[in-house]
Amino acid sequence: MSERIVVVGAALIDDGRLLAARRSAPVELAGRWELPGGKVEPGEAADAALVRELREELGVDAEAGGRVPGEWPLKSPYVLQVWTARLRPGSAAPEPLEDHDALRWLGPDEIWDVDWLDQDVPAVRRTLAHLGPLGGGRTRAGEAGEVPGG
Repeated sequence: MSERIVVVGAALIDDGRLLAARRSAPVELAGRWELPGGKVEPGEAADAALVRELREELGVDAEAGGRVPGEWPLKSPYVLQVWTARLRPGSAAPEPLEDHDALRWLGPDEIWDVDWLDQDVPAVRRTLAHLGPLGGGRTRAGEAGEVPGG
C-alpha cells in the first residue's frame, strides 16, 4: 500500500471574499481555478505547509486557521485537505506566482463564476458550508485544529 501525500488548499478569506487562483501549469489543468496551496513536505505540519505554500505561490504573509472537515481524493497518492486562512496585518497583496496566472477574490454571489478544477468543487462546497456566510470576512484564524464532530 502506498503512502498518501496531503495537499493543503487555502480557504483564504478577506473582507467576505474567497481567493481563487487560476492554474497556468501543468497543461491539463491550465485555465481552471483552484484553492491555492500545495504539498505537505515530510515532517512538516499541514498548517505550516499552508503558510509556506501561500508565501511561495502568492507572496503573502498568511496565518492558518482551522481545518475544514473532510478530505478529497486527487490523482493517487494525493489527497486534498482545506484549511481556513487569512492575511496577516501588513502582508503584501496576493499576486500569482509559480503555477498561476491570475487571482480572483470571489464574493458570495461569484463563487461559481469560475471554472473550478473538478476535485476542488466538493472541497469548495464543504468549505462554504463550514464557514457559513462569507460576510464579515472573519475566518476564526486564531482557532486551531478541526471543528468537533467534523
